[in-house]
Amino acid sequence: MRLVAKILGGILGGMVALLVLAVGYVWMTVPLNVPWKGMLQQMSLLPAWLDPNPVSADQVGHRLVVPDGYGVSLFARGISDARMLRVTSAGDVLVASPRDGRIVLLEADRNGDGSADGQRVLLEGLRRPNGLELAGGYLYVGEEDGIGRITFDARSGTVEGSYQRIVDGLPSGGNHWKKTIRLGPDGLLYLTIGSSCNACVDGDARRAAMLRYTLEGELVDVYATGLRNSAGFDWSPLTGALFATDNGRDLLGDDFPPCELNEIVEGGFYGWPFANGAKVPDPELGAGHATEIDASIAPVHEFRAHNAPLGMTFLRSESHPAAYQNAAIVALHGSWNRSVKDGYKVVSLHFAPDGTITERDFLSGFLHDDEVLGRPAEVAEGPDGAVYVSDDYGGAVYRVSPGGAGAAAGIEYVGPRSEGYDPGGVADAERQAALRVGATLLEASGCLVCHTGQTGADAGLRVLDELAHRYTLDELMSYLAMPNPPMPPFVGEDAQRRALSVYLLETY
Repeated sequence: MRLVAKILGGILGGMVALLVLAVGYVWMTVPLNVPWKGMLQQMSLLPAWLDPNPVSADQVGHRLVVPDGYGVSLFARGISDARMLRVTSAGDVLVASPRDGRIVLLEADRNGDGSADGQRVLLEGLRRPNGLELAGGYLYVGEEDGIGRITFDARSGTVEGSYQRIVDGLPSGGNHWKKTIRLGPDGLLYLTIGSSCNACVDGDARRAAMLRYTLEGELVDVYATGLRNSAGFDWSPLTGALFATDNGRDLLGDDFPPCELNEIVEGGFYGWPFANGAKVPDPELGAGHATEIDASIAPVHEFRAHNAPLGMTFLRSESHPAAYQNAAIVALHGSWNRSVKDGYKVVSLHFAPDGTITERDFLSGFLHDDEVLGRPAEVAEGPDGAVYVSDDYGGAVYRVSPGGAGAAAGIEYVGPRSEGYDPGGVADAERQAALRVGATLLEASGCLVCHTGQTGADAGLRVLDELAHRYTLDELMSYLAMPNPPMPPFVGEDAQRRALSVYLLETY
């Protein structure tokens, strides 16, 4: 027995040594700069609640940047591993949480404060759900190994009956196990399945491909191949052409290969694993495959290497500024195997008549001095044109609103705060004085021009309401000193700012 134990101990020790050597070799030879906290959480090696830096509305207001004509707010937080999104016709937002096996419903912002009115679990007990789609009165869910559906009532935001699997046996596991689904203009359900590896020839033809199914779950065809990991796709509202993001392979240096945007055509082959980017032969797998590489379709746009483009959607609402009409919005998840982090933002793609595509920052500020605040994963547009962005690193969903609605709202917290303003914390004499002084200060400041009545609603600014449910006295004083633009800061002494804050909390 001792001999056996020694032999087993030696084998185990050798395996550990080899593992240490392998990790050390990769660390020394491959550029790595990893946002460890989020990646460990996604691998279930770190509990979601153990988050030393949860996303706060203060960070959103001060760090995140949107183009002129837009505002940003923290729509919801505390959503573990927030990934794919779908917005219902009623304005509710559905969020997939693969790690928790749940679909969460975020209630539409009906009180106009820029945040979800509430959140609740819609479905649970699923197998690593990711893809979401609404069609024919059903909510479709792309799980790791299949597709299921359940009757969904958009008006009430509820599901009815039992959840049923309509597709089973999809290839699961591996590097890219998440499934993305979308309803196509032909009434078919499009599904993308990523490769099982970083770089290899997959044995399953459904890997690294786009497939089509009927809404009843019958396979129609393998629509396109050679797509390493196309986590997001959508159809142009102008041309009807189908475009998909694709993640380039890893471990070939900081700046190669590029990630891709491909125009997907039926039967098209897009190069992986034999070619990267614009038909550049892969250094490991390209030899002997010149015919396939030559026949492959090059990307129509290249993102920077390792930016990891995931979800994408074309803007369709007429509420967007002219420069953003029909643009595509893409979530860049951010690098992990670069010596210097890159990506970690949402970009807009603008299509010119001559076919050129220009990339611009749309929601940035998640990466600052090598510190990561969040990793955008998915984007979706609501009925009013608001763009929702999921963040699986920060466990949050943001809303970017045309017209600056989110920024002007001064969102500080999601939902009512039970620890909000306590009138007992202000002496009665101070309160009475503040009610007199504050009214004068508010009128003199001109705030009511924007924040009351129809003028405020038309301008996308919040009518003052329920402030005591969202702010403590100190929080409102801080916000007045440094508000979200376009609201100007309060100019006055601290005592005046305190009196105005007490008046606002008591009155609104």
